[in-house]
Amino acid sequence: PAVFPLSCAVQNYSWGKAGLQSQVAKLLATSDPLAHIQPDQPYAELWMGAHPRGDAIIQDNRIPQKTLGQWIADNPACLGAKVKDAFQGRLPFLFKVLSINTALSIQAHPNKELAAKLHAQFPEHYPDANHKPEMAIALTPFEGLCGFRPVEEIVSFLQTVPELRALIGEVAAEQLERSGSSDPRGVSAALRVCFTRLMKSEKKFFVDQLNLLVKRITQEVAEGKDTSGSNGDLLLRLHSQYPGDIGCFTIYFLNLVRLEPGEAMFLGANEPHAYLQGDCVECMACSDNTVRAGLTPKFIDVLTLCEMLNYTPAPSSSKIFAATQSQLDPNIYLYDPPVPDFTVMKIEIPSSIKLYLVSAVDSASILLVVQGTAVGTSTAAASEMTLRPGSVLFISANESISLHLSSPDGMLLFRACCLL
Repeated sequence: PAVFPLSCAVQNYSWGKAGLQSQVAKLLATSDPLAHIQPDQPYAELWMGAHPRGDAIIQDNRIPQKTLGQWIADNPACLGAKVKDAFQGRLPFLFKVLSINTALSIQAHPNKELAAKLHAQFPEHYPDANHKPEMAIALTPFEGLCGFRPVEEIVSFLQTVPELRALIGEVAAEQLERSGSSDPRGVSAALRVCFTRLMKSEKKFFVDQLNLLVKRITQEVAEGKDTSGSNGDLLLRLHSQYPGDIGCFTIYFLNLVRLEPGEAMFLGANEPHAYLQGDCVECMACSDNTVRAGLTPKFIDVLTLCEMLNYTPAPSSSKIFAATQSQLDPNIYLYDPPVPDFTVMKIEIPSSIKLYLVSAVDSASILLVVQGTAVGTSTAAASEMTLRPGSVLFISANESISLHLSSPDGMLLFRACCLL
């Protein structure tokens, strides 16, 4: 068999949504009737792929290999000739579902050159030498911080949030205020100085300033004042999740991006970001390299982060990554980022269609069912496969699947592959 169902690893990180509030838990419950969902346990991530820390288990007893990683190692042709050669016989992406209750750390992922250097110097913190571009596609209303805000927004906060200005210092603040749009390199340099000063400020000093700010905003809220000029709501929310954390101040530098279901954001190398809340499908290059600097109890590497970031300001609207409708099949929308490692397809099958062909592509792919039910058949599968929300299939390169739909409201599927 070259098409088979997978049972995927669940990660119970503390920031995940608890019990059946989590999309991960819901998919788990509908795909496996025997799954026991614990109401107070966080279900943060579902990993669909061959990553050594969460290698999917093959659900087909005719296949001798236990996991997808082992199967691909023994059958590298399943990747497709181009993918196999380009990525040394490995699946180049990891596909995930994330369900986020509290913010993830302020982070960025290195490019290949920096990843190799960090891995050589600090292998305990940077476990591999690969880059890690990633893309998130919202399943429910989703919020994240992403990229530096337009300078005029940051300057406006420097003028209305005295606690922020105190941390950055008068000299750096004025340098940013004076930097003109005619000189983008000057703007980036000033932004780098301001952000680095913030991130490297003395712990006791920034905790004092943060407490002053929280106290002031809490008071203004109690008096019924509008605190949007100080981004009050978000500040209080992050502070309640990570009290005394420098990451709370990054909301004045980074865009707040809101995605509706089906909207996406792409995070290239060196783009500062933090997911805040919501559920999404995520696809990324297969790597664990993350440089963190706040909103986290984990190892933080402020110097590396401040050095590597892309200090190009841009409005939050520019961070929404547009999908394109497929020319060949109007039911497919392609999320095709500017990196070779992965592409995601959203397949929405209307209820009027009862037989649908998931067509062959020249790459191994992973198919996730989010809504709807069907029976799947393929000449490359051992037997017919029952598909319901949470079902995950591995499809070898150049294999197709016929879906016989049985749900009255159509289907929603996401498929990750590598289109070289």
